[in-house]
Amino acid sequence: MGSVTRIRTRILGIDPGLRNCGWGVIESEGNRLRFVACGALKPPVNGPLADRLAALHAGILGLLDAHAPDEAAVEETFVNAGPRSALQLGQARGVALMTPASRGLPVAEYAANLVKKSVVGAGHADKVQVQLMVKTLLPTADFASADAADALAIAICHAHHRSSLELAKRA
Repeated sequence: MGSVTRIRTRILGIDPGLRNCGWGVIESEGNRLRFVACGALKPPVNGPLADRLAALHAGILGLLDAHAPDEAAVEETFVNAGPRSALQLGQARGVALMTPASRGLPVAEYAANLVKKSVVGAGHADKVQVQLMVKTLLPTADFASADAADALAIAICHAHHRSSLELAKRA
């Protein structure tokens, strides 16, 4: 019998935001997950929007250089805070999507409910439940913010769903 070759994939999860952009890096090999790093980018809160988006872009480029992910995953955001903030968050999400793509990385998008369901088992889990499950799945993870925990959850969701995405591409 031949052995199955498992490929280790490094995944960058991004929880987009203009004040706090959570990020998390994991490695996935088969069904095994390993924590690499996480944190939050904090673009300046004042100044022109273009400068804030440029700071976010530079921060994500720095993450790509530092952690050399193979793939990226970004959360689809849902906001009730009014049209102006929704538009600004959409622009931050655009930067989060295009920056890894500009480096040739495949970028997947996941709805918040799918991320929660993939990590916790319930699509309407709260932030505390997500954090507890991320800590259970990645015991060495050291996240100081909910944004970093959310980004790790996005990366975990991608690790669980990436094989079905690959199969869909081949069909």
